[in-house]
Amino acid sequence: MNTLKEIFSYRQMISSLVRRDLRGRYKGSFLGFLWTFINPLLQLLVYTAVFSLILRTNIERYYLYLFVGLIPWIFFSSSLTGGAASVVAQKDLIKKIYFPRQVIPISYVTSCFINMLLSFIAVFAVMIVSGAGIYFPGLVCLPVIMAAEYLLALGAALLTSAVTVYFRDLEHILGIFSMAWMYMTPIMYDRSIVPQRLMPVFRLNPMTHVIECYRAVLYYKCMPDMKGLLSAAGLGIVFLVAGHFVFLKLQKRFAEEL
Repeated sequence: MNTLKEIFSYRQMISSLVRRDLRGRYKGSFLGFLWTFINPLLQLLVYTAVFSLILRTNIERYYLYLFVGLIPWIFFSSSLTGGAASVVAQKDLIKKIYFPRQVIPISYVTSCFINMLLSFIAVFAVMIVSGAGIYFPGLVCLPVIMAAEYLLALGAALLTSAVTVYFRDLEHILGIFSMAWMYMTPIMYDRSIVPQRLMPVFRLNPMTHVIECYRAVLYYKCMPDMKGLLSAAGLGIVFLVAGHFVFLKLQKRFAEEL
């Protein structure tokens, strides 16, 4: 509780770091903040072309099926890989002043989260333009799903950012790991095609539950499965507690290692 109070007292610093990251993300580029929408749309076009024209799939409105899973994945993947380098990137700040070190991964994940929220504007636009419509009762569950994913992403960022200070190769390993994790998550395919013998592995994947909850609300237009929603929230809390515990243990020698 003391740690939480201390982090809360530095909320202005978190806010400043988030604003700086959002402003600096596309600084100097011609299109600037529009890349927030262009980036996922271009990825959507590539994946849709591959899986609709080459590796054909029978999923109806595949572009929407893919989009509602891809946007949350981009947030989680960015938090995992970029969050790993967040503490090392702020080494000068760490050496100069005291502040709770958790502020750094928290601000990075929060900026990625805001980026995801803005990207959902494009998701809803595609839903409306395509005639798929919006299931308004299900939107009540979206904040819960988003909160569960945020906790999951923050826990992963706390864990990887602390370990990366001591083992810099982790930043590069996570790029490959994230790609493998994406293909082990039903983003570009339906879980029904997964062999039964591999289903226990898929159930252990926390992002499987998160993506399926998003897809229930935004694609299938129904309420998410409560068991899946509780699993996502529970796994998010577990990741956060584990990440926070590891971060507390390793942060003591950050200044020396950096």
